[in-house]
Amino acid sequence: MEILSILIPVSLFLGGIGLVAFFWAMKTRQFDDPEGDANRILTRDWDDRPKP
Repeated sequence: MEILSILIPVSLFLGGIGLVAFFWAMKTRQFDDPEGDANRILTRDWDDRPKP
């Protein structure tokens, strides 16, 4: 039972880090890509040669 005094704060700390990272990603618009892969697969344009 003594190990719980270590594991509970560690798990709360790691969960907090994950939550902060998620909110940072949302704030910096990491998930906003309206012209991304979802729309790209519907076009007939093939990108065989990447743009320089």
